[in-house]
Amino acid sequence: MSDQPAITAYLQTSNIIDWQHPSIVELAAFLAKGHGKPTEIAQVCFQWVRDEIRHSFDYQLNPVTCRASDVLRHRTGYCYAKSHLLAALLRANAIPTGFCYQRLSVNDQGAPYCLHGLNAVYLPEIGWYRIDPRGNRGGIDARFMPPQEKLAFSPRLTEETDFPAILPAPLAVVVDALNNYQTWHSLLQKLPDLSPEMAAKYGLWQNLRPHPSNF
Repeated sequence: MSDQPAITAYLQTSNIIDWQHPSIVELAAFLAKGHGKPTEIAQVCFQWVRDEIRHSFDYQLNPVTCRASDVLRHRTGYCYAKSHLLAALLRANAIPTGFCYQRLSVNDQGAPYCLHGLNAVYLPEIGWYRIDPRGNRGGIDARFMPPQEKLAFSPRLTEETDFPAILPAPLAVVVDALNNYQTWHSLLQKLPDLSPEMAAKYGLWQNLRPHPSNF
């Protein structure tokens, strides 16, 4: 029996990915207006979250957000939170969307390390495609260029990792971190991390690529 989740898991609403919230439904419909293809809708939603939601660290903004509707309300969030909002907007448009993670050096020089959150979206033309709505700045230029990936970061150091799994829900360790700290600075000191060994327990090494044959 396959351990892969069904494609419907990538369309679900939850307390964190609350895509049925009226504000998200309204914005999702607005962004999709005039765009008939899932790829077009995915691009406009990605660009809106990337450019209109300010990254908490880059802009040094509070509060720390987690739930998709709160990210939209406060217009700020760490990378994880921005991926929650993007997933909500895409799921509200019936586009399967999951969560991916990288392990990166906080200072680009080695320890300490932290998780970085991004998304994968299912596009009918090419299948699963990863996108990173973190937000661009000097040295970071994430784009929507299927089938080519153009992510914010590429692991370079030995302890950095690009985990292959596409998860239907955000990692609990990420949700806990976002909910346990109130300011961008306090979270910056305790960014969520998983060692490669711990990541295996969360299934991050599994090459989960569910196909929507039953969608």
